[in-house]
Amino acid sequence: MATLLYRLGRGALRRRRLVVALWLVVLVVAGLAAATLRGPTASNFTMPGTESQRALDLLAEQFPAASGATGTITVKAPADGQLATPQGQAVVRELVQQASTLPGVVGAVDPFQVGAVTPNGRYALVQVQFATGGDEVTDEQRTAYEEVGAAAKAQGWQVAPGGEVLGGEPEIGSTEALGVLVAAIVLIITFGSLVAAGMTMLNALIGVGVGMAGLFALSGVIELTSTAPILALMLGLAVGIDYSLFITSRHRQNLLEGLSPEEAVGRAVGTAGSAVVFAGATVVIALAGLAVVNIPFLTVMGLAAAGTVTVAVLVAITLQPALLGFAGRRVLPRRLRSTVDSAAPGEPSGEETLPVEDRSGFGFRWARFVIRFRVPVILVSLLGLGLLALPTPDMRLALPDASTATVGSPARVASDLTTEGFGPGFTGRLAVVVAGGDAQATAAAVPQVAAMIQRTENVLAVAPPQLSPDGRTALLGVVPKTGPTDEATETLVHDVRDAVGGVKGAEVLLTGATAIGIDVSEKLSDALPIYLLLVVGLSVLLLMLVFRSLLVPLKAALGFLLTVAATFGITVAIFQQGHLADLVGLDSPAPLVSFLPILLIGILFGLAMDYEVFLVSRMREDFVHGDTAREATISGMGHGARVVTAAALIMMSVFGGFVFLEDPIIKSMGFALAIGVAIDAFVVRMTIVPAVMSLLGDRAWWLPRWLNRALPNVDIEGEGLREHLEDRVPARV
Repeated sequence: MATLLYRLGRGALRRRRLVVALWLVVLVVAGLAAATLRGPTASNFTMPGTESQRALDLLAEQFPAASGATGTITVKAPADGQLATPQGQAVVRELVQQASTLPGVVGAVDPFQVGAVTPNGRYALVQVQFATGGDEVTDEQRTAYEEVGAAAKAQGWQVAPGGEVLGGEPEIGSTEALGVLVAAIVLIITFGSLVAAGMTMLNALIGVGVGMAGLFALSGVIELTSTAPILALMLGLAVGIDYSLFITSRHRQNLLEGLSPEEAVGRAVGTAGSAVVFAGATVVIALAGLAVVNIPFLTVMGLAAAGTVTVAVLVAITLQPALLGFAGRRVLPRRLRSTVDSAAPGEPSGEETLPVEDRSGFGFRWARFVIRFRVPVILVSLLGLGLLALPTPDMRLALPDASTATVGSPARVASDLTTEGFGPGFTGRLAVVVAGGDAQATAAAVPQVAAMIQRTENVLAVAPPQLSPDGRTALLGVVPKTGPTDEATETLVHDVRDAVGGVKGAEVLLTGATAIGIDVSEKLSDALPIYLLLVVGLSVLLLMLVFRSLLVPLKAALGFLLTVAATFGITVAIFQQGHLADLVGLDSPAPLVSFLPILLIGILFGLAMDYEVFLVSRMREDFVHGDTAREATISGMGHGARVVTAAALIMMSVFGGFVFLEDPIIKSMGFALAIGVAIDAFVVRMTIVPAVMSLLGDRAWWLPRWLNRALPNVDIEGEGLREHLEDRVPARV
């Protein structure tokens, strides 16, 4: 592979104008396709095979008028008892009339007819039924719904439209651009050259542009959840910068060794590019592996992110060499260009004119320190990660509800007002579908179901049934005493299902946004151990191929598990338990979004393998060329620490930029990824790894002969490339 990439890199530099032109054409075509073919994104999370989803499908088939999105308008009178007066009732009925005539609305329910008024006569709930699902409600219909009740507001009443219909697509604003700005600063400091930093950033942005445009173009035929493009952008931008950084860094090192720009690019793509391809492949495999858990919206999210990572790899090994060809020696700092220029053309070696390698840098000093105190370093690191992981067993998963929305948003205002007047259960009502073979069977089953549910612990009320026109299907509303993400509500869902499971003559199914969230979370929780086992097993196998070792892959897998446990612990402590929540702008602590852990495992796995490969491949490279295990460890850290540090800081900056978004899902994803990268890069890979490698010594590279013969040679370190170049005299500057 290294030899093939070597030729690809040289070819891209020689034909750099063609390569750049082709990528620009791809970018323009993808942009036009996105503009013309882009479809809407979905804000709901469905789970085929669950009871809640079967209930929704049944409603859509037999009772379509009740299968659309619902809205709840909470009304608060200026004073107690005002809703009991003729004037107060007139205000509410006018509001009901206005809501029932809104575009896309089937009808609105008068709260006085169904008893949706508080005993103190101050709060009322108006139920609004839309004809279509939440994702099909247009922006114009949603805006008209949010503006309902203007006349009542003018008279001093509080009117707060809420409900699932307000679910929308999270917006990308200017705050996450701060992460990109920080990444640019890190590149400038790392390279000491505006040209090198700008070229690396430009390369990554073109890759992200192509990937995102292609994703939006496909959204017309594939249903994307609203968070899928954000995840793809987040990951594609981070790895795009990092992969270009690795290749540019190796190219600059080759130039300083006296190679010509063409030869330097070829060897950079052949060596660092091999690691980029492997690292990118691990990310893609981990993300595509989300399909194994058989959860459609998660599969789409994983494939969307995997697509942008694939584009980032292709851009790094083709467009980056072309851009480096345009830059020439300007990718080096000014003070080093003269050093390179002083090497005479055709010299077999630049040793007389090029500086001897400086082994006093931070990476070398840090490696010596870690190796000297390796046992205390390992113990302290393990103790620290263990303490960070302590909150992990308390982790709870749920889909977010309006009570965790940003303070001041329409959804949060409506949720808070409903909780204030009616209690938290009214913000997460359940729906029970009763479907008999005929109208008589349904009519006989409904009273039994209602009585069974009413006797269930933690049920506040059961609303009168709504019947389909043919009478075969009935819909009952169930109000819990607790909120949607409360643990007691989760217990209630199971208790209700157990209670009505024995009803004869009709099928009884429990659904609603709260039940859907619980079903999704439970299925994801069940899939988490399976996926974690798959990822860990995959990491051991892949690293065994790369490093021809048994202990190095096992050490890497254990380090990955430490990273995951510590990351989960910090995220639970802040986002679920509320410790230091103000630092991340979190208004309301809540259970973690249900798909965060499994996504985090997939993404961190790929990124952890990045750092493992870039650090340990140099250690193995020097070890097989005669260095002792200790010298190889120091050399690998010394050469890789600066680049890995810069890469990790860039990743953290890009992911951290998304913490400033208001959407709690994106905020928690950005935070968890940023913290996970920090832990894995600085604690696990740059501290524990060299300490353990020095402790293992030569044993780290042991592999049974039979296994060595059985494993294919992927040549990540470029040993085959070196053999290919041994008989050649490298072209000098």
